[in-house]
Amino acid sequence: MREGAEKIAGEIVDLVEEEEDLLFSFEVPPEAAGTRLDRFLAERPELVAAHLSRTRLKSLIEDGRLTIGPVPVRDASRRLAAGEAVALAVPPPEPAEPQPENIPLNVVFEDAHLLVVDKPAGLVVHPAHGHETGTLVNALLAHCGASLSGIGGVKKPGIVHRIDKDTSGLIVVAKTDAAHKGLSRLFEDHGRKLHLVREYLAFVWGVPERVRGTVEAPIGRHVTQREKMAVVSEERGRDAVTHWELIESFGAASLLACRLETGRTHQIRVHMAHIGHPLIGDSTYGAGFKTKTALLSPAARGAVEALGRQALHAATLGFAHPATREELLFESELPADLAALREALAGN
Repeated sequence: MREGAEKIAGEIVDLVEEEEDLLFSFEVPPEAAGTRLDRFLAERPELVAAHLSRTRLKSLIEDGRLTIGPVPVRDASRRLAAGEAVALAVPPPEPAEPQPENIPLNVVFEDAHLLVVDKPAGLVVHPAHGHETGTLVNALLAHCGASLSGIGGVKKPGIVHRIDKDTSGLIVVAKTDAAHKGLSRLFEDHGRKLHLVREYLAFVWGVPERVRGTVEAPIGRHVTQREKMAVVSEERGRDAVTHWELIESFGAASLLACRLETGRTHQIRVHMAHIGHPLIGDSTYGAGFKTKTALLSPAARGAVEALGRQALHAATLGFAHPATREELLFESELPADLAALREALAGN
């Protein structure tokens, strides 16, 4: 039954959206048969150590954070049976209300409804556990000021899609509740019926055998490594589609244009690693390819080592304006570090 509990742990991970959620999984021992669910959890040493009171556990159960087997359970008084697999996802503490911070921004478009920012690598988009300050949201609060009319009744920027901390490039942010709802519908549609273009430039290891292709493979949370995503079964993952095209080859590496049809966490990074061409500089999904730097010239090797991040840039963003319906298209040049990498690889 231990394997069953681990399987359920993997499944519940895919049910929660916060990347920092903590997962606890248990198998009900024979001596605990007939025990109330909330009491059983309150007696688990792991949950005691996490300072989770019985009241807090009951609240988590009622919020749909617990499954028994494959079934979500919201009744804290439910009696348990021996051998049942119980999994509980505990979200991190809510960060403090973000405050305006004077962080420089490269705003490429702005009107009364929204703005488009060219985000530098290293900037976290939204405050979260471990990144409560110094984020794009903090910068936007200072930049927009009184021009924010409110998202859900609160004066804050509306984030409808995110870019990884160490990925650079274009991101659109809503300033009004109406724009937030319109952009949310747009990104949920994934460009199937509504106009949406998201194209990234990715430097990857190796040269694909074809000049273009499509990766269609479900993505879900890695079962044992919580910080990672992975290609998983259809039952455990969400559908994910990436279209790619070879732009330039450098012998040991290539530059690809990757167009997202869906927008899953780490999608391009996971899909490129899945087909054997992980991103250069990606320590999470391409760590096994570090030895490939030996195939590069000293200049190219130096550019890779100086990068310090995955070589991924959100270069093109196009969408229908939620208020005016005008079709907008924005393009961002490679930032200095990736431009230097391209030049070094071209001279390899």
